[in-house]
Amino acid sequence: MVPRLLAAAATLALALPSSAAAVNTRVSIFDYAWSQPQVHVDLGEKVTWDWLGPDLAHSVTGISPNDLQWDSDPGTDAPAHRAGDSYTLQFTQPGEYFFQCKLHAAVRGEVIVSDVPGNPDSDPGPQPPLNLDLKPPTLGSLTLAKRQRRGTKGLGFSVHISERGSLDAEYYRLNSKGRRVYNGFKTWTAFIGVNHLRLGARWKHFRARPGRYLAVLRATDEAANESKPLRVRFTLEASP
Repeated sequence: MVPRLLAAAATLALALPSSAAAVNTRVSIFDYAWSQPQVHVDLGEKVTWDWLGPDLAHSVTGISPNDLQWDSDPGTDAPAHRAGDSYTLQFTQPGEYFFQCKLHAAVRGEVIVSDVPGNPDSDPGPQPPLNLDLKPPTLGSLTLAKRQRRGTKGLGFSVHISERGSLDAEYYRLNSKGRRVYNGFKTWTAFIGVNHLRLGARWKHFRARPGRYLAVLRATDEAANESKPLRVRFTLEASP
């Protein structure tokens, strides 16, 4: 009978999580989720949440009766963080603690605290690398159909862009002395590859008038990285 009890105890021990594995813990927030939806710690230990990006508008907000006092973003319904921000809580009472982002309900998880005394001075490990795109897009292979055109329909051009995002043109009119005078802007949605667009066409933020112009082009990717500027000169002539 005793051997059977010992065998059952051994099986149960294998099935249950080891309390020795519970230490101060890090949870990454990225791609609209926690890296660990369920976190186990022992009594007195800490959990640190790290915002890694690219999505950063998430809070760690207590939603169960035992953690309503905890909120990474108190006083606002619009959480905002920088990549690399962190938030740490120490759990001194056993139980289950549920958290949810106040802006995105799917970004949620729970912390389960055992009644076994833990080590609040244990090392949770380093913060994981940020999940950010820091590489700027590139602009290249620009081809302008003509350098001058009559009317307000602009000049057709094509340009190669390395990433999805937007393309902006800042327009400067060149006066008789060749000095630049800011004259408006234009923004296009940009795609990977060759984009076919029109430069100098009239629209609400640019009044196409006869004259010589300089356009400064910049591409911005979906991570808000900007390319190096590309400058193009062109002329708009009066309609006959």
